[in-house]
Amino acid sequence: MWSPGTWMWRAALCCMLLETFLHTARGLNMCMSGSATSCEECLLIHPSCAWCAQEEFGRGRTLTSRCDLSQNLQKRGCEARFIEYPTSSISVLQNMPLSSKGSGLTQYGVVQIMPQKISLSLRPGDQTWFGLQVRQVEDYPVDLYYLMDLSLSMKDDLDTIRNLGTKLALEMSKLTSNFRLGFGSFVDKNMSPFSYTASKYQENPCNGYKLFPNCVPTFGFRHILSLTDKVDRFNEEVQKQMVSRNRDAPEGGFDAILQAAVCKEEIGWRKEAYHLLVFATDDVPHLALDGRLGGLVQPHDGQCHLNDENEYSASEKMDYPSLALLGEKLAENNIFLIFAVTKRLYVIYKDFTALIPGTTVEILDQDSKNVIQLIIAAYNVSFNVSVEARSCPPRGTDQSFTIKPVGFKERLEVSVDYQCDCGCSRTAQTNSSICSSIGTYNCGTCHCEPGYLGARCECQEGEASSMYLSACREAEGKQVCSGRGECSCNQCLCYESEFGKIYGSYCECDDFSCARHKGVLCSGHGECHCGECKCHAGYIGDNCNCSTETSSCIADDGQMCSGRGNCVCGRCQCTEPGAFGDTCEKCPTCPDACGTKRECIECRLFNSGQLADNQTCQRLCKDEIITVETLKTEEPGAVLCLYKTDNDCVMKFTYSEHASGQSVLTALKEPECGGGPDALMVLLAVVGSILLVGVVLLAVWKLVITIHDRREFSRFQSARSRARYEMASNPLYKQPVSTHFVETDFNMYGKSFNGGVH
Repeated sequence: MWSPGTWMWRAALCCMLLETFLHTARGLNMCMSGSATSCEECLLIHPSCAWCAQEEFGRGRTLTSRCDLSQNLQKRGCEARFIEYPTSSISVLQNMPLSSKGSGLTQYGVVQIMPQKISLSLRPGDQTWFGLQVRQVEDYPVDLYYLMDLSLSMKDDLDTIRNLGTKLALEMSKLTSNFRLGFGSFVDKNMSPFSYTASKYQENPCNGYKLFPNCVPTFGFRHILSLTDKVDRFNEEVQKQMVSRNRDAPEGGFDAILQAAVCKEEIGWRKEAYHLLVFATDDVPHLALDGRLGGLVQPHDGQCHLNDENEYSASEKMDYPSLALLGEKLAENNIFLIFAVTKRLYVIYKDFTALIPGTTVEILDQDSKNVIQLIIAAYNVSFNVSVEARSCPPRGTDQSFTIKPVGFKERLEVSVDYQCDCGCSRTAQTNSSICSSIGTYNCGTCHCEPGYLGARCECQEGEASSMYLSACREAEGKQVCSGRGECSCNQCLCYESEFGKIYGSYCECDDFSCARHKGVLCSGHGECHCGECKCHAGYIGDNCNCSTETSSCIADDGQMCSGRGNCVCGRCQCTEPGAFGDTCEKCPTCPDACGTKRECIECRLFNSGQLADNQTCQRLCKDEIITVETLKTEEPGAVLCLYKTDNDCVMKFTYSEHASGQSVLTALKEPECGGGPDALMVLLAVVGSILLVGVVLLAVWKLVITIHDRREFSRFQSARSRARYEMASNPLYKQPVSTHFVETDFNMYGKSFNGGVH
C-alpha cells in the first residue's frame, strides 16, 4: 500500500497537470474570470487558483488580477512568499498493523482495518486520496448462511447447490478453522395472486402439472438449519429439500433475506464473526408495493417474525421489504450479502448491488467455483478512497465521518478541517494608513468602510463630476458604464444580475450573453467571456458545440467514416446514399457492400481471403453470421450477394440490417458447386427434344386439319338444308306428273267392266 506521502505527491502532480491544462486551453484562465475580489473568494474558484498578497503587486490593475495560477503570478512579479496557495493534506493518526491471527483469546482485539484514524485538511474542490486495507485475519470466525430458492423453476439447479456445502467448507478451511454453515429456503407468499390458493393445490401445488406432478406446499421463508460447524448436517438437510411452486415468475426472496438478517438468535449469528449471506435464485424478486396486488398495504416493520416451526409468520400480513430497508438491516447486523444467480439475471441483480450497500453478485455455475471464489475474495480486500470538499462550511465547524466495511466491526475514523481561510488574513490591519485610515488592509487589498471606495478608499460614494463621468464612458457618446452600472469615484460599479456577473472597466462584459446550444451556455464546452465563448481544448464554433476530435469517426477498417462520409464536429455525416451508422459502416445498398462483407464471410467461415489473419478478422468482422442449408432471399430489406470461389463454385449470402442496429449475414454452410456435363445425357436430351418437338408439331397439324374439315362439313350440311327449303316453297315450281294406262278387267255390281285406269 502506498504511504500518505505518496498520495500527497500524486495529488500535487494532478494539480500541476490541471494547472497546465487550464493555462493552455485556448488562453482560458478560470482564475482570472473577474469574480474574485478577495483571497478567500479566489481560493474557492478552483483548486489551481492562487492569490498574491504583495502590496505593490498589480498597481494600476483591477483587483481580480491578484487571482491567477501560481506560476503566472510569479511571472508577473509576485514573490513566492506572498502567494497564498494551500493544498489538501493527509495525516495518519493511528496506523496499527493488521493482525495475523484471530482465533483464541485475541479475537476481540484483532485489527482488520489499517489505518484506524486519519485527519484530512481539505481545500474546497481539491480531491485527495488515501489507501484503506481490509483483511480478515487468519482463523477469524466466519458464519455463512445459505438461502436457497425452492420454487419449481429451480429444480434443475438443485444438484448444483446440493454439493456446495462440502466445497465451501473445504475452501474456507484454508482461511479459517472457525467456520459455520446454516441453511434456509424460500418460495413466495402463499396467497393470490402470488401462489395457487385453490383447495386442490394446498397440499400439492404441482397438482395437474404434467412435467412435475409432485411438490411440497408453498411457503414464504423457512429456516431449516441454524449455523453449525457440522458440514454433514448441512449436506443432509440440503439433500432432503424438494421444490415447491408459485404462480407468478418473481419470488419472495427479499422476505427471506430480511428474516435471515434480523432473526439473529434463531439463525445463530455470532457477534464476533464475519457474517456472509449467500442468496441463490433463478428469477427476479418481488419488491415493496408488490404486496398490494394481494391486498397487503402494511409496510414491512423490519422485525423478526419466525414462529415455533421456524417459518415466516407475517408472510400474508405485510408487504415485501424495500431495498432501503434491506440495506439498513444488512448494515445494522454486519452482514455481507452475495447474490448467486443464473446468467440471465446477472444484470438485474448487478443493478441491485448499487442500491443495497455491501452486496455483490456472481453467476451460479454448474461447479459453483465462482461463488466460492467470490466468498474467498470478500475475505481479503484493499481499496482506495477519494475525498473532496465541495464548499466551505460555517466557520468553526468541525466535521468527521467513519468508514465501516460491511461485515466488519472495525471502522476508520476520519476527522476533517477545511482550508477556507488565507494565511495572510491573520495579519489584517484595521484602519490602515494604506487604506486612508478608513479601511482594513487584508492580503494586499483595502476593504473600505461603508460609504468609501477606491483602491485606497480615497473616494466617497455619490461624488460625481463631468470628469468622473467621462472616465466611466468607453467612448464619447457611449452610455455611462454601458448602462449597466453607476459611475462613482472615477470608476464603474456594475449592477448585479440574476443571470450572472457583469464586469469590466465600463461594465461592458458579462458571463452570460454568449451563444448557447440546446439551452446550454457555450454548449458546456467553454466559458463565456464578454459575449464570446472561449472554447475548451478540442472544441470550436461560436457556441463551442463542434468537437475537433476525429477518433470517433474512424471506422473499424481504419477509414474516416468508412469512406462514405465526412467527419463534422466529431460525428460522421454520411454522403453515400443508403449509408448509415456511427461511422457510415452500414450500407446494404452500396455498390461495395457485398464485396466488403465477402471478406468477412471468407475469413470467418473458411479462414481464407485477405482478412484471414485472426486479429484482423476479429477486429474488422464483428457482424453476426448465421449459416443455413438453404438460403431464403425473400426477407424484406435483405440484399442477396454472390461471388465465385477459387474452385469455380458459387457462394451465396444475404446482408441485412436489423432494427436493433446489428448487421446480420446469412450464408450457406458450403458454396454451391455444379458437376461436369454427361455426354450421353446431353445426346439423349437433344434427341428427346427433337422427337418431342416433332410429335407436338404433328399433333398441332392434325388438330388444325380436323378443325378445318369439320368446318367444311358443317358448311356443306348448311347449304344442303337451304336447298331443300327452297325447292319446297318456290311458287313457280310444279311437281312433274307422269300418266300410265293399265288394262284391267273387273266386275261392278255384277257387270263386267273393261277399260283403262288413269
